[in-house]
Amino acid sequence: MSDLTSTQIFESALPEKLASDPAASSANAVFQFNITGDDEGTWTVDLTKDSDWVSAGASDDAACKITIAGKDFVDLWTGKLKGPQAFMMGKLKVEGNMGLAMKLQSFLG
Repeated sequence: MSDLTSTQIFESALPEKLASDPAASSANAVFQFNITGDDEGTWTVDLTKDSDWVSAGASDDAACKITIAGKDFVDLWTGKLKGPQAFMMGKLKVEGNMGLAMKLQSFLG
């Protein structure tokens, strides 16, 4: 599991989790993840749609933008790092609706 990358999470693990967790779509918002570091990339998670929630690239509609290093995102996903802890340590930056960022905890990891 240590070989897991943020790209793998966005391409398969996160869509699978969203499909199996109807509560995840209750956020009813668009999130943009800016991943930095070795596994750099930008991803959009659109929970306003009925399917195809995760896509590569930025979104003009994002109500909440999260910036985090790829390794830290993997740690967040696997439970090694908690969202509030990452935020307080400056590893996770939030732009936009902070309340929506709090809702992410329910379906990330």
